[in-house]
Amino acid sequence: MTVIPHQNPMNESESKALAVLIPCYNEEITIGKVVADFKKFAPGAKIYVFDNNSADKTAQIAGDAGAIVIKSPRQGKGNVVRHMFSVIDADLYIMVDGDDTYPADMTEEMIAAVVESKADMVVGMRLSNYDEKAFRWMHEFGNKFVAWLVSLLFSSKVTDILSGFRVFTKNFTKNIYLKSSGFEIETEMTLQALAKNYVIKEVPIRYDKRPEGSVSKLNTFSDGIHILKAIFLIFKEYKPLVFFSILSAISFILGLVVGWFPISDYLATRYVSHVPLAILATTLEILAVLFLGIGLILNTITRFHIESHEVIKNLFKAVDKRNS
Repeated sequence: MTVIPHQNPMNESESKALAVLIPCYNEEITIGKVVADFKKFAPGAKIYVFDNNSADKTAQIAGDAGAIVIKSPRQGKGNVVRHMFSVIDADLYIMVDGDDTYPADMTEEMIAAVVESKADMVVGMRLSNYDEKAFRWMHEFGNKFVAWLVSLLFSSKVTDILSGFRVFTKNFTKNIYLKSSGFEIETEMTLQALAKNYVIKEVPIRYDKRPEGSVSKLNTFSDGIHILKAIFLIFKEYKPLVFFSILSAISFILGLVVGWFPISDYLATRYVSHVPLAILATTLEILAVLFLGIGLILNTITRFHIESHEVIKNLFKAVDKRNS
């Protein structure tokens, strides 16, 4: 078994085309089959298993199956994904969970979708064909709710935000900034792609239940909260005018409602008896103006940031094309 420590295992002078990246934590029951399946359906690809402090035989079994095993010591799937993207050099990256729920035989179709649609990220969409035991009830509901929320906030039709089976271009993996540490990483990748004008394509796949004895590490409530938090933060950071305009409108309307009482006092008696409400109403209206001003300033900064990122993307493409 080959186990590579926490360092870049890739020789930069080598030419890489396709890399299969498998983040793993205690998946000894399934990892051997996952590696074997991708060796079969992605011939020629280098298969990397990033072992995230597994307490079982995940690393040994993966290495025996023919994968290159890399220790990824910072706990959490998001930390592992950032590690994978930073140390592996390839033209296309296939990321898949090590739980044997995703179909390796869809690899060719997903890669074809990248080429045909010029997509930067292809997502295996699970919600049209899945085993009845593949999702817990709350997970299915949560996935659909998150997809609806993202579609609403970012004006883009997305169906499966949380899928762990994806194909990325080199341009995406090397230019996207990710900071999530846990299971919200898929949500962040999708939102970063939407915010920065990367092309996303969804390919319907089947989604199988976990084999007997294999246990999901996803916590419905705590990880759900992290996912919603990620959506909130990215929406605020990349749609600041919309975000602060909503806050401005709420403050403005509340100010009108609260201010109605002192205004009624003045119209009836030429004297304001509800002084605290008058102060509160004034504060709310000042906040409404401030929120709108903050939104306008941050929107200008965000536009400059996105335009700069677009220039970097195009420059990266030109340099990569020249070197290939």
